[in-house]
Amino acid sequence: MVGVLVLLVLAVIARTFTDASAPPAGDRSVSASAPEATATASANPPAHTAPSQRQTTTAPDTDAQLRQLFETQQSDVQVSGAGTVSRVLGDDNEGDRHQRFILRLASGQTLLVAHNIDIAPRLDGLAAGDKVAFSGVYVYTDQGGTIHWTHHDPSGTHVAGWLEWNGKKYS
Repeated sequence: MVGVLVLLVLAVIARTFTDASAPPAGDRSVSASAPEATATASANPPAHTAPSQRQTTTAPDTDAQLRQLFETQQSDVQVSGAGTVSRVLGDDNEGDRHQRFILRLASGQTLLVAHNIDIAPRLDGLAAGDKVAFSGVYVYTDQGGTIHWTHHDPSGTHVAGWLEWNGKKYS
């Protein structure tokens, strides 16, 4: 079963790389000094651990924490931070629908944000240059990482995430 799930996730990632809304090939580079998440990744990353087993970051320097998570290839860590939208991507409409955008942190690192719009409101009018704060779960990808669970949990078993944009919180 796990093998089938891994193959399914890899197929979704491969589909996303051929998505017409994906950034140009030059935007997909990843370097050890400046990891990039500008390549689109699955908006439905696998749940590697049970919600109660997830770590939560409390470090004051969240950019450094996110860099460390990328460099050590950790996943399923509750994080918060803020950045500037560098690119708005097309929605992922496979399974639960997700609004997707690339967020650049002050450190220069970029992350794919996958915001579930079947549970939380869409950020209508979001554009490059906008400032967005977030709380969600970091999942490692070789492109830099994905932030998901940026919404409340209808079942009440997971830490509630959120996005904050233009003075309004979306959860």
